[in-house]
Formats: sequence, structure tokens, C-alpha cells
Amino acid sequence: MGHADSQDPSDPHNFQGGRRSAGDPGHAGSGAGRTGMTTAHSQRQDQPAGTTGPVGGSGAQAGPARRRPVQQRSQERFERILDACAELLDEVGTAALTTKEVARRARVPIGTLYQFFSGKESLLAALAGRNLDRYLDRLDRRLTAEAPPGVAGFVDLAVEEFIAMKRAVPGFGQVDFGLAGGAPAGLQDDEHLLDTRLDNNTAVALRLQALGGAELLACADPAALTLALRVCLESADAVLKLAFHADPDGDPTLIAECKRMLRCYLADQLDSDRD
Repeated sequence: MGHADSQDPSDPHNFQGGRRSAGDPGHAGSGAGRTGMTTAHSQRQDQPAGTTGPVGGSGAQAGPARRRPVQQRSQERFERILDACAELLDEVGTAALTTKEVARRARVPIGTLYQFFSGKESLLAALAGRNLDRYLDRLDRRLTAEAPPGVAGFVDLAVEEFIAMKRAVPGFGQVDFGLAGGAPAGLQDDEHLLDTRLDNNTAVALRLQALGGAELLACADPAALTLALRVCLESADAVLKLAFHADPDGDPTLIAECKRMLRCYLADQLDSDRD
């Protein structure tokens, strides 16, 4: 996954005062919130494809992309291209994926694809951004419905929703919120697919931090919490890769250990912050 940028991550995420829903103003990827899936359709019409909006309010933009379509028919083509990309990732992998084959699978002229995406990298960035938006929406719905007590419940639901998408969402094993494997030749920057100024895991950490808010992730030092969440993401990535390597549906023992590890680590970090 990505390396840590030199930018001070404390600036954009002083999220005290309660948990934000996926649709709250100022929350990255806002739009549908609890009333509908937060997909690419919910972004601003003039927002570049492949962005997930300002991450935690930072205003940073995601990787190279063209403008998002406005008309419904064009929006449907845009989503169909992303769907075709996801399907092909499962069939041929990231390295063998080509924009030509994506266009053919989506039943659109190659010129139409390039109206929306500047190339393979921006196509993957858009898919990663859509995956993250949908994941956060799913997690927000679970948090709202189940109201888990404290960080342990937040961790369990976060892992469970990731596992559910890993099992069911096309292409998620290749591109989740970034590249699941190594970067293929030709990609200029796989570490900043979600945001040009933040590595992928920092971008995800900030979104999770905004979603959890003070209710579930109370911390006096937002930058320390962001770092802790980044550590959680890196650690979970390693354990869950092992879980799905051992079992196509994810080894339940390793998934349980992943949850336990994250619960213990985050609880310890939050307790230390209160001391």
C-alpha cells in the first residue's frame, strides 16, 4: 500500500463532536448517506472521475481523470465502464487489463471511454473510489442500525463489511481501495489512486475517522488517531490477504484474529490518548 506523505495529516480532520454519517455535509464522498448507496452518481457533476471528493475536508483531488458525465445516459455508460473494468479484473488481473478490452466489454466506443478516463490509471482510480464510497455507505448503514458500543463494535463491523465486499463485489480482490497486489508496469502512481496528496491508506483512514466521529473513536489527538488507523489498515491488509489465500471465502479463524488484533490495538491507542 502507500507510503506516508510529508503533508501534516492533522489539518483536515478535527472531527470532534459526534459521528458523521456518509451523507453529512463536509464528509468526503457525501451524497446518498443513509438514504441510498454513495456511488459515483452522488458526486458533484463537475468533479473529475476517479475522485472521492475532498478527503476529510482536505480538498485534495484524486488521480488523473477527465470530467464526470452530466446526462443520465452518459452516467449509465460511465458506470457500465466501471462494471466492465471490475469484471475483467477478476478474469485477467490488473497487469493484463486494457482500456480497449474494457470498452469492448462495456459495449462503448474506445473514444467514449477516453471521454471519461484519461487512461488505465484513472480507470482504476475511479473504481477504487467507487469501492470506498460504497464500503463507507454500507458501514454507515450498519453503524446506524446496530449502534455498536465503542471501538470494538466499530472494528467488527468495519472488518465484516470489508469481508462481505471481498466475497461478493466483482474486481474487489484486485482493486479494493487501491491495488490489492503489486503495481503492474505502466502505472505511474498506484499509491495515490484515491488522492493525489495522500497515500491510499491515509485517505481511507481519514474517511473512517470522519465516519466514526467522537462517539466511537474519541481521541484528543486527531493526527495520532489517523496514524493508528493507518497501522490498522496495513495490519488488516496483511492478515486478510493470508485469510483469503488459505480459503477463497476467507479463513474464519484468521478473520476472527484480525478483528481481535485491531480491537486490542485501537483500544490501547485510545486509552493511551486519554491518559
